[in-house]
Amino acid sequence: MSLPTPSSVSLTPQARADRGVAARAETPLEQHAEFAAPPDRDAVSILEQQAVSRVPSLVPIRYQRMLVSPFTYLRGAAAVMAADLAATPTSGLTTQLCGDAHLLNFGLFASPERRLVFDVNDFDETFPGPWEWDVKRLAASLLVAARDNGHTPKQQRSIVRGAVERYRKTMHEFAVQGHLAAWYAHLDVDEAAQTLLRPLGKRQRTDVTATLAKARQHTSEQATAKLTTTEGGTRRFVAQAELIEPVRTLLAGVDLEALQKDVPVVLESFRGSLPSNVAVLFDRFDIVDMARKVVGVGSVGTRSYVVLLRGRDDDDWLILQVKEAQRSVLADRSAPTTLPTYPNEGQRVVEGQRLMQATSDMFLGWVSARDVYGADRRDYYVRQLRDWKGSAAVEVMSAKDLRSYGELCAWTLARAHARAGDRIAIASYLGDDDSFGRALVEFATSYAEQTERDHAALATRVSALLASGGTSAPPG
Repeated sequence: MSLPTPSSVSLTPQARADRGVAARAETPLEQHAEFAAPPDRDAVSILEQQAVSRVPSLVPIRYQRMLVSPFTYLRGAAAVMAADLAATPTSGLTTQLCGDAHLLNFGLFASPERRLVFDVNDFDETFPGPWEWDVKRLAASLLVAARDNGHTPKQQRSIVRGAVERYRKTMHEFAVQGHLAAWYAHLDVDEAAQTLLRPLGKRQRTDVTATLAKARQHTSEQATAKLTTTEGGTRRFVAQAELIEPVRTLLAGVDLEALQKDVPVVLESFRGSLPSNVAVLFDRFDIVDMARKVVGVGSVGTRSYVVLLRGRDDDDWLILQVKEAQRSVLADRSAPTTLPTYPNEGQRVVEGQRLMQATSDMFLGWVSARDVYGADRRDYYVRQLRDWKGSAAVEVMSAKDLRSYGELCAWTLARAHARAGDRIAIASYLGDDDSFGRALVEFATSYAEQTERDHAALATRVSALLASGGTSAPPG
């Protein structure tokens, strides 16, 4: 009888640590400072290629939001940075990546146990890849945000180094823990509140407390009151320019009867992706209305819908978001992996999220369905629209606050990477000093400068189109 070949995690801790040392010899930490844009690099063309698969009428809104600042540009340019990262040195150690780990893709939400937690909260681009790609995107976003906020170069470097050092130290902490301890680790905001608030000043404590209270108000009930009205005794979504378009107005002239027949089939397919106990709960709700909803920055132009469902009575509402999952920007950039991949892009998002998050939305699932205003079948993932969701106001953060927030994001990212990757090998690769932190300060500085040039190039392209009588966005 032959035994299976051991995986990296079934090796001894020492053998796994040796893998990290060998990887560092192959790609020294100092090499991660490198970033130099090639002469033929064209960021705008990458954005134009993405626009081809998006709703044409929404593409201008995407560019509009990206042009607000270099930071909003970076948020929408995950595909550009993925192409850039693919040309940089890598450690060769892989894990499940968020794929778009900028600092606003971390935030607050409710666990199924009704506890407020802080975690990575966007997985549209999740895919297996080198762990450092996520760290570099986080570091770059911190430095761009610091520049946007007017912080000094010394403060910018301190913010980035603080986050990267927190990632390194956290990975070392997880490296000495058992598998279950590392898996169960999470940041429960209620339990950690006093620890988080203790080092803050009075104004900072007031701001954080207000953010937590506001997050708890973001519920399906609050969303229903804000996004719907009663028409003829029935709840309906209210149209909001460039934000929400009810399906009943969006599909004028379309066979609504055929659509109504499709919906139960789609919901049954989605139901099959849920745990059986949650499927029982889902069965107790009935669909009432649907609308298209514009979301985010980088996601604008992908198909995204909200579905209103009624429970036991008119005081019991659930709003689900049904969001298109396109091919990850990392899919053509990463090396082969032993981590699972999926043919359905919605399932890719859901399974990646479940792997990286300490706790996930109970209604998280996926479905493949015909688009409501086109013949093509597309992949979607489904989640609650709001469930105690909250995010930080990064644009008004002082340098001290931004550093603290960056460290919180870095701890969270290290915990997520430790679940799917070889935490011992990664910790061993990072070593016992701040060499990686110093390298990423250099990388983030170079990438922030490149981001500002890319932002200006996109603005110039849009201005040229407007001057010539074109649309408010590059063609796509």
